[in-house]
Amino acid sequence: MGVRPERVASEMREHISRIISEEIKDPRIGFITVTKVEVTPDLRNAKVLFSLLGGNEEKEGALEGLNSASGYIRKLLGERMRFKFIPELLFRLDESAEYVIHLNKIFDKIHKEKENKE
Repeated sequence: MGVRPERVASEMREHISRIISEEIKDPRIGFITVTKVEVTPDLRNAKVLFSLLGGNEEKEGALEGLNSASGYIRKLLGERMRFKFIPELLFRLDESAEYVIHLNKIFDKIHKEKENKE
C-alpha cells in the first residue's frame, strides 16, 4: 500500500470509530473497536476490521448492524472527508486479539507443565 492509501485508511479509521461510537444507535452494535482499515490502491473499497468482546451471537449481530449501517456511515464520511469517491465499506470481524489470548493460554499451559516436570 502506498503512502496515500495508508493516510486515507488512518483518517477513515478515526472517523468511522467516532461515527460508530457517537452516531449509530443500532442496539446490535455494542462497544466495538475499529482495529484497522485497509483501503485498495484505487481508494474504491475499504475493509474495516473491528473487534468486540462477547459471544458469537453478539459478534454476528454487530456485524449485521454495521453492514446495514454502512450506507449511512459512508454518507457521513463523505461529509467529513473531501474525496471524489468515498470507498465502499466492508466490515469484517478482527479475531487477532482473541487468537493472541488463545496462544497465551497455550504458552502458559506449556510453561506450567514444564515447571511441574522439573
